[in-house]
Amino acid sequence: MSIDTETARRVAKLARIEVAEADLPQLAGELSNILTFMEQLNEVDVEGVEPMTSVTPMRLKRRRDEVTDGGYPDKVLSNAPDAREGFYAVPKVVE
Repeated sequence: MSIDTETARRVAKLARIEVAEADLPQLAGELSNILTFMEQLNEVDVEGVEPMTSVTPMRLKRRRDEVTDGGYPDKVLSNAPDAREGFYAVPKVVE
């Protein structure tokens, strides 16, 4: 797929970037190269390949789902500039 300068101008406007008129042909060429590379990626056979979330195999550490007392709320709230009835108090933002 080939991108013309008019399409490059529109993409630049939608991206809210200023591109000089003289630089539009170069931008159109770069966008065309990106689309060509994307088409090459579509040709790769990925049948049976699981999607990756990381380049290294890893598994998240899990802990038991237990109800606890929550630690030490008095110590935590002692750091708050304003705490009331066991909660952080914040200024009202919506009238």
